[in-house]
Amino acid sequence: MTIEARIRELGNRHRSLDETIRQEARRPTADPIQLRELKQRKLRLKEEITSLEARAH
Repeated sequence: MTIEARIRELGNRHRSLDETIRQEARRPTADPIQLRELKQRKLRLKEEITSLEARAH
């Protein structure tokens, strides 16, 4: 898999997590622990994307 393809894949997962976080946050009984874990996963994806973009240039 090329770096560009990996970046696209991670970007798709990042956007999907963003939507999941929004949906969970809207729930009246949102689980703060689950929200924190989702946000941490999203941040790790962003860091990996940034790292790959730096290597691609």
